[in-house]
Amino acid sequence: MPDRPEVTAVEIARLAGVGRAAVSNWRRRHPDFPRPVGGTDSSPTFPLDQVEQWLRDQGKIAELPPLERAWQQLETLRDPDGPPVAPLIGAGAFLLLLHRDPAAWTALADRPDTRLATDLPRALRHAARAAIGPDATDRLGLPALVGPTYLDLARLLARLADTHGAPAAYEQLLTRHAEANTRQLAPTPPEAAALLAALPQADTAAPQAAPHAAETASAATARPHRAADTSGTPVDEPAAAPWHTGAVSRPASGPADAPSGAAASAWPHSAAGDPVVPSVPGWPHSATGAATGGPAVPSGPGVPPGPSAAGAVTVFDPACGLGALLLAAGPGAVRAGQDLDAGYAALAVLRLALQTPAAWPGPLAVDLRPGDALRADAHPGLLADAVLCQPPYNERDWGHDELQFDPRWSGGVVPPRGESELAWLLHCLSHTRPGGLAALLLPPTVASRRAGRRVRSELIRTGALRAVVALPAGTAPPYGVPLHLWVLRRPRPGDDFRQVLLLDAAAAHPAAEGGRDRIDWPALTRTVLDTWYAFDAAARSGGPLPADRPGVHRTVTALDLLDDETDLSPARHLPAAPTAPPDTLSHLRTRVGELLGALADLDARLPEVAAVAEPVVPPSVTVGELARAGALEVHSSGQGPAAGTGTAPLLTDQDLLAGRPPSGTTDATDAPTARPGDVLLPALGGETAHAVRAGDPYDGAVLGPRLHLLRPDPEQVDPDYLAGRLRATGAARRASSYASTTTRLDIRRLELPRLPVERQRVLGAAFRRLADFRTGLARTTELADTLTRTLTDALAAGTVEPADGGGESDG
Repeated sequence: MPDRPEVTAVEIARLAGVGRAAVSNWRRRHPDFPRPVGGTDSSPTFPLDQVEQWLRDQGKIAELPPLERAWQQLETLRDPDGPPVAPLIGAGAFLLLLHRDPAAWTALADRPDTRLATDLPRALRHAARAAIGPDATDRLGLPALVGPTYLDLARLLARLADTHGAPAAYEQLLTRHAEANTRQLAPTPPEAAALLAALPQADTAAPQAAPHAAETASAATARPHRAADTSGTPVDEPAAAPWHTGAVSRPASGPADAPSGAAASAWPHSAAGDPVVPSVPGWPHSATGAATGGPAVPSGPGVPPGPSAAGAVTVFDPACGLGALLLAAGPGAVRAGQDLDAGYAALAVLRLALQTPAAWPGPLAVDLRPGDALRADAHPGLLADAVLCQPPYNERDWGHDELQFDPRWSGGVVPPRGESELAWLLHCLSHTRPGGLAALLLPPTVASRRAGRRVRSELIRTGALRAVVALPAGTAPPYGVPLHLWVLRRPRPGDDFRQVLLLDAAAAHPAAEGGRDRIDWPALTRTVLDTWYAFDAAARSGGPLPADRPGVHRTVTALDLLDDETDLSPARHLPAAPTAPPDTLSHLRTRVGELLGALADLDARLPEVAAVAEPVVPPSVTVGELARAGALEVHSSGQGPAAGTGTAPLLTDQDLLAGRPPSGTTDATDAPTARPGDVLLPALGGETAHAVRAGDPYDGAVLGPRLHLLRPDPEQVDPDYLAGRLRATGAARRASSYASTTTRLDIRRLELPRLPVERQRVLGAAFRRLADFRTGLARTTELADTLTRTLTDALAAGTVEPADGGGESDG
């Protein structure tokens, strides 16, 4: 491995906020550009310190961000012959120390490297054991000695944690890895994970105990309860550690053996980089018979309430990856999981520990194990209250031949070789307690492929399948595919409910079909959860089912679904939505005319401009420098508070990008709140910046996910000028970092021309008039789209007809 950090041309482009072609031009045009020291002819690497100095000398960067320094140090630690992301385990262990026991690092930081090389690993092992369990050292493969490169990484991580906090710092590193490996990693987005985790909240009644409960989980091990096998004999658990540090490969046939251990110095591997998922409040408490394990209820300031040890909810994910769905369940749940890659399991445990409040008592109620879940189930007999999963798709070699007589296949119907998703679904259902819930994100073809008809029919006949929800494209990877959400309940004896809810959430939110950035997550979540809660409550209580909503959702009986195809695609079974009545069309036409008239007035208010013969480029200043000088304040929301039932309006980045009012509410009291004079920007970049005015929809709004707030001193920085400069094309480019699918804005690196405040106010007034014109035009366009779509639907449905018989074409 290199003895100092190296960067590729792509990473240099990220540092400077330019495209890769610009780096190629620099290499050709500047003889003093650093020479390659490694890599290949097609992808050379350059010494980071020399690149950083060259970029600074050329005025292309002011300072390398701590995240970039830490990432390059991680790359230096990576062994080319070992696991590719091994150092992420070491980074997570150190950040866990900062999170759980920051005083320990404070006491160690000033010690010489010769002592720190042994003292720091000792502190890491102590923190890991306290949070994860007594065998955490073996699970993570923590070494007894670290070298100077790791010590340098620890100092960089400490700086990063000082700015963002240890949990957020680790999320940034994992996200960075996921962005660089999009073909290998497909993390479940936080919003989708929160949606799945909220589905079991409909369980207001305590479920029945699982039959043949075989063991009681202690608070120390927090192992979920397990049912007997088919012979009635309780399933014994191996005494081995739940997961190991070696890689696990999928065998060609036969069950997977226990993974072979890697050397302790080769810190385990693989990361998925899912964004932070907020805990879902209000998880139901469930009685689980003799198995009532769970963490003791913590107390104290800043610690969220959790279920009691005797009522902890058990949540299971058999394809957990980096644990996004388990993370959404919150630390109060007993969480179990399995993943093919042992490194994923290690990183997931660290991630769950870092996202648990530091005051939460350990060890955490987490049991993640490696292995092939279909061929070698690592949790035999486990019956969970909720099973949440986004399994791998389109697997051909999932074990079809050797699992022909597996007891997990309902009614003896073996999933076809090309239906791996149905095999995962039946695996999840087998781990659900009677009355418990399983929720899976699956491709839409699973609902209609002819090969899976017998399995779908069996799920309907037994009453296990309760709902299929069509989601808009962009909710989860693969983002171009509109996934389906399948919701199942394992039937209790005597449960004769045989109806299925079919919900087309994509039709209810057509604007979301434009892509993942256009999804209104609060509205989509409300549509899905409100419909599901009403249906599920009626199904379990025997009450009347909610009325069908044409074009959106319908309850279908089993007899109506069991035909030659058993196609469960919601759109196929929904009647067409009703068209708008004529008076609505008339109102829309009147409103569009009013907005067009208002646009004419706005057009007259556009600023008059004159050409400047010789533009003068004033000196620039960064937002970070202005903040240090006291000219403005910088606030970032991170993941922001969770949407809830409070009264304060909650603004999201999607609201800001779409120019719409806040879409949610919250009861958070400690989050940044917008007020007149503030400037709001999305954290993911883009040419959007809004100067808040008194009385506008954002005045008093609480900042939700992924937003920045700049609060300038109006005597030094004019808010309208600041917002206008940030809306200019390319204004944020030099302050952004790029990946293959996302852009992230480093707010403090944004540059502004240094101008007198009087000049700022003149330009700010012009920027404000332009912003008003753009807002008015957008509103008119949106309403005009609604009018034309409504008229088209009404004409197509025959509810209206042209008054002049169709007229003649002007062309």
